[in-house]
Amino acid sequence: MAVIQAQFIVNAKGKKTGVLLSIRQYQRLMEDLHDLAVVAERRSEVPITLEEMKRRLKQNGLL
Repeated sequence: MAVIQAQFIVNAKGKKTGVLLSIRQYQRLMEDLHDLAVVAERRSEVPITLEEMKRRLKQNGLL
């Protein structure tokens, strides 16, 4: 896992109010957030076996 190097923006009292990330770090965080949202959406789905997944992919011409 990569270390996120962030720069913080602070107000006059020294309280952190914002953060600066590189575009690459931001994009990785957004991808992770998307992945977690997909996992949460699919939490109630019934899992299928690898064999069933292969069968479906072959049926759809994807394998």
